[in-house]
Amino acid sequence: MAAMVIEEFGTYVQQLIERKNLSRTESYQLFRELLLNSQPDLQQGAFLAALAAKGETADEIVGAWQAIDELDTVHVDGLPETILDNSGTGMDSFKTFNVSSAAALVVAAHGIPVARHGARAITSRCGTVDIMEAMGINVECPPSAVAHSINTAGIGLFNGMSSQVHPGGLGRILSQIRFGTTFNIAASLANPARPRHAMRGIYSPELLEPVSQVMELIGFQRALVVHGCVDDHGTGIDELSVCGVSSICHIDAERKHCFEIAPEDVGIPRYSAAEIAATASLEQEAQRFISVVSGSGKFSGCEDFVALNAGAILWMEGVSPSLTAGVSDARHTLAAGAALDKLRSWCSSQGHTDGSGLKRLSILEKKVLGHTCRSEGLS
Repeated sequence: MAAMVIEEFGTYVQQLIERKNLSRTESYQLFRELLLNSQPDLQQGAFLAALAAKGETADEIVGAWQAIDELDTVHVDGLPETILDNSGTGMDSFKTFNVSSAAALVVAAHGIPVARHGARAITSRCGTVDIMEAMGINVECPPSAVAHSINTAGIGLFNGMSSQVHPGGLGRILSQIRFGTTFNIAASLANPARPRHAMRGIYSPELLEPVSQVMELIGFQRALVVHGCVDDHGTGIDELSVCGVSSICHIDAERKHCFEIAPEDVGIPRYSAAEIAATASLEQEAQRFISVVSGSGKFSGCEDFVALNAGAILWMEGVSPSLTAGVSDARHTLAAGAALDKLRSWCSSQGHTDGSGLKRLSILEKKVLGHTCRSEGLS
């Protein structure tokens, strides 16, 4: 299809301003224009803003995902069928400890293969890619190396802003946008591993239903779509919350039901927002991350934050018989040091060929825990 002329593209922007929905095909074609950079920047920004202001339908999000998946994602094969992703959309109103990365380690320690798909920080101090890079993970490696790590260590991370993963316009657009758009939802779903199991955090409770519909439409067989409240003033996170009520939509075997949970419903006390809030620097975040995944008990709010989010996945995957049991199982995994062991294994598999990643992890462990890591090849 030839690139849309500016006037035709602008007609669709006007349609969105008038709160008229796009079809899946129309959304797909318009997002192709953005990814191919076939429209002026002003037109692209106006389109994304108008769509976000109207509120995206499931068809509009699926069209965006299809464009990203087809035009701008390098796919990998040969991975376990039960592979899982746990990522959020970002753009939430409160920035927290990087709980999804820590929860992924707990889940992987239970034998569930995890293919993470994250990004560097845009609106926060420390994104998924930033924190894992600080741990010694090679976040700039090709997708094939991530696949190798998943198959050997049971976990890997695709850098969603790397040109090796998304070689087209996705990184360009995400690096320039500072408000929540359809890209935040659709791009997070464009995982090179194409997992069919996931826990997806969303930045707005209004997205719970459309995002769950999207995941059903694009073939997810088992999923949790979640949004957590931090306080009584509408502040929210794209994770399950230990500070307030969380909304969950559970998709399983073509059935879907939505419900809410409070921390105390699953045996967790309510914590203040300050106990899980992001710290002032990447260095502080890295040190706290090591402390939490080692199960040191120093940051109980963050440890329970991890246990809640990991426990939900353990329940969804049938490892634990209930969400409450999943939280308990995740707590035991942290306390036993299994999450930290998994991090070491991951760093060995998706590390740097010169060993600098493992050395970085070892130095960080010694600083936080008083000893070096026990990974092969290190003293």
